Amino acid sequence: MTLFIDGDAFPNLLKPIVLRSIERLSLQTKVIANKKINIGISKHIEYIIVEQGADEADNHIVNLCTAGDLVITADIPLADRVIAKDAHAIDHRGELFSIDNIKQYLAMRNLMESIRESGELTSGPKPFSTKDAHQFANQLHRFLTKYYS
Repeated sequence: MTLFIDGDAFPNLLKPIVLRSIERLSLQTKVIANKKINIGISKHIEYIIVEQGADEADNHIVNLCTAGDLVITADIPLADRVIAKDAHAIDHRGELFSIDNIKQYLAMRNLMESIRESGELTSGPKPFSTKDAHQFANQLHRFLTKYYS
């Protein structure tokens, strides 16, 4: 299994959590973004910088990932694409996307985007918190215990 991190907008609070897991399990990891992102120094991490563009990092992740890989991303359309390849996806707040729930998340995302495009003001997501980081850490631990141990 390879761990892919969608580096664009990756919360700083998650970096030490992910780095500990990478080191503890010697987990092959690729951090992909369109700018320099530093999760930490590890012989197990490869940093890949892609061209600027809305979906460049997403497309690169989808092209590289295979069945059984894990992608950490807050991007629901990206999560949908990797799940279609029989890979797994966890968001920054610890939600494990699956074949059973991804279409529901995608529909809600598209609805909210449509509402915003119509000129309606929405509050957007709540700020990322320590509680979110704990939920992420717990989900990552459960996932790695189930699929990587």
